[in-house]
Amino acid sequence: MSYIYIAMTIIFTVYGQLIIKWQVSNAGVLPLSMADKFIFLTKLLINPWIISALFAAFIAAMSWMAAMTKFDISHAYPFMSLSFILVLILSGVFFNEPINIFKVVGLTLIVIGIIVGSQG
Repeated sequence: MSYIYIAMTIIFTVYGQLIIKWQVSNAGVLPLSMADKFIFLTKLLINPWIISALFAAFIAAMSWMAAMTKFDISHAYPFMSLSFILVLILSGVFFNEPINIFKVVGLTLIVIGIIVGSQG
């Protein structure tokens, strides 16, 4: 049951990242003037999808706090590397972002490093 808190942290984190990317991409390019930037970002902040992403970040934080009552951070944190993998894969699926060998190798090295580092 305790690992559900870690899984929820990952799921809600990935959801939030993908939703923000989707909505920001739909909103267009960040304007140049400071006043237009403020209006642009304010419109994003009241977007229901963005609000759901921010709420997901809150739920992810709550889940992480619950996980921290059950695990050492050195044990739990390596699982968070799954969010990197999921965002890479899902950004390719949903946003047609390129997934090339360099990204895969780089991500693999990061994940291996986290796993090895958490063993000590």
